[in-house]
Amino acid sequence: MSNSENWTMIIKPKRNLLDINLREVWRYRDLISLFVRRDFVSKFKQTILGPLWFIINPLFTTLMYFIVFSKIAKLSTDGLPPILFYLSGIVAWQYFAGSLNSTANTFIANAGIFGKVYFPRLVTPISVVISNLIQFGIQFMLFVVIYVYYLAKGVDIQPNIYALLIPVLIVMMALLGLGFGIIISSLTTKYRDLSNLISFGVQLWMYVTPVIYPTSMLSQKYQFFILINPLTSIIETFRYGLLGQGTIDFAHLAYSGGFTLVVLTLGIVLFNKVEQTFMDTV
Repeated sequence: MSNSENWTMIIKPKRNLLDINLREVWRYRDLISLFVRRDFVSKFKQTILGPLWFIINPLFTTLMYFIVFSKIAKLSTDGLPPILFYLSGIVAWQYFAGSLNSTANTFIANAGIFGKVYFPRLVTPISVVISNLIQFGIQFMLFVVIYVYYLAKGVDIQPNIYALLIPVLIVMMALLGLGFGIIISSLTTKYRDLSNLISFGVQLWMYVTPVIYPTSMLSQKYQFFILINPLTSIIETFRYGLLGQGTIDFAHLAYSGGFTLVVLTLGIVLFNKVEQTFMDTV
């Protein structure tokens, strides 16, 4: 082989488990866009209502929570309209849960592609998180419409400057969902039965997150267990910035940010390790 040949790309095995090479991921941004489009279209292909399910799902969930937790269980909503209270939590929670669930089967769902074509494997879970961001955007617009309706009715809602933190909170939810998702995806390549626990575990996680109740209604005895949940401060800040009720604590937000970075780093390490022997395992 001639030494004068010029290669456009050289593919080398990863030697460092923290080798992310974001520059290479950026070079494949067109592929990310293609995967985002594929994920969005495949969700509603051969459905009657299509993307309307993005709106129907949170609406019906909010209605169910309103009947069960507000009318029957009489749970506090910090003086806020129950519909707005539940919908704000549902919109934020569903973005995180959707990102986690979708990335949790990255290796298994894409085994056919991974075995035939080279591209940075992180492209796949990243595209899923971005795809779920479109869903979040649609559901957030639904929240804004209902929000404006209550404002027009003169309901005492007090948006404040902390609403500017929402982009930061979205990034934190995305990275936390991505981190946990690729950890689970890495483990399920070898232990397939773990996938059966994902939806159940995520469902339980929601009940230790202030989606259907405010942290203010909890006794001091139980607040600690809710506050060690990294999503608690994120959703409470999200709700406080938009509605003016709830709690905001920058120390807890810093904890959530640190927790997110640790989980994401651990996820990348496991992802890179499994990637090297994935096809042999499957």
